[in-house]
Amino acid sequence: MNSQNPAIIGVGRTKFGEHYERDPESLIEEAGLQALDSAGITRKDLNACYLSDYFLQVTNKIGLEEGFFSELLELHVPMEKTRSFSSALLNACHAIQSGKYDLVLVGGMEKMTDRWDKIRDDLMLLEDPWSYYAGCTPEANHELLLNGYAKKYGIKGKQLEKLYTALAQISVKNHKNATKNPQAQYKNPITVEQVIKARGNHCKSLGLFDFAPVSDGASALILASPKAAKKCSDIPVYVLASSSATDYITFPSREDRTGFVATTLAMQTALKQANVDLTEIQIAELYDQSTLLEMLSLEDLGFCKRGKSWLDIHKSCEDYQGFYEIGGRKLYVNLNGGLKADGNPLGATGGAQIFEIFKQLQGKADSRQVHLDGEAPKLGCVSELEGFGTKSYIHILGRN
Repeated sequence: MNSQNPAIIGVGRTKFGEHYERDPESLIEEAGLQALDSAGITRKDLNACYLSDYFLQVTNKIGLEEGFFSELLELHVPMEKTRSFSSALLNACHAIQSGKYDLVLVGGMEKMTDRWDKIRDDLMLLEDPWSYYAGCTPEANHELLLNGYAKKYGIKGKQLEKLYTALAQISVKNHKNATKNPQAQYKNPITVEQVIKARGNHCKSLGLFDFAPVSDGASALILASPKAAKKCSDIPVYVLASSSATDYITFPSREDRTGFVATTLAMQTALKQANVDLTEIQIAELYDQSTLLEMLSLEDLGFCKRGKSWLDIHKSCEDYQGFYEIGGRKLYVNLNGGLKADGNPLGATGGAQIFEIFKQLQGKADSRQVHLDGEAPKLGCVSELEGFGTKSYIHILGRN
């Protein structure tokens, strides 16, 4: 481990869902206070804050988010705003590694249900402006990606039916995991038959149960320098790597339209930064904006062979034991229910993913806790996307 690896010493989050009755201030306050309490510090100990949201200026008419957060905390420390939580965390890591700060709050929030009719247009532009002008919905690119994948790898007939079943099994698995997550938006178990029926109702390859919901919520964490972490926490979780890569925003212009090259590049960089092998990663929170994206992430990150992840998923889920078995190894994926069932308030989503890995590595994930050889996992990773694979972030977290 690099001596300058920052450490997460506290986390917090709200329940994700439809919070019509609450304003963004109360959501981020709840998440932020949890993070401060779990880290054993007060707001006056903070050197800086990094915040994330996509649409608060649209949904809630909030001006400079940094000023609103300064007022909420009654602090005048440096504050910066990004889109995704992962972007905020990446920038906070750089600041701590440079030696500039010792204790930083990273927070994210979103109130998407307040103006869903308005931001749907913005979501389409976020994914691909040319698709927007052609009249595409935010879900259309997922269908195109799935069709291109099946064509490239010659998947047809009974094999194609098996692929569709594997995607349904992902949704069922994530809903099952969410039943153990008290802060998840959807804690109801579902069946493969329900997923497939929902597709048939609209004559689509992907249906209602294949996509993450629209959500409100907030998440936060406290990031510390190694020196500060030793003073504040008995079980710090180190950010061994934090990386990012980008691709063209126009989906049809990309060289490969059966996966996200940005995710592959970011993962390769992260593994080098962390000086770990992919096979050492035991748990992962993947960005399942759709069931298809969880499947493809397994390939983009290198866990599964190209064109074969659906076979590993299908086999693992026939008698699901809580993990994917890939090449004789166990990989636990989206233990909190993923975006599909935990929820997807864009600016806060990455924070919930980090929250889950942090709790798992500390051995404090309650009924969701994974035990490997009698102890908590040692290494986990998080992947988050901005847009439709346009920008990818990878974080590798470890106890040591």
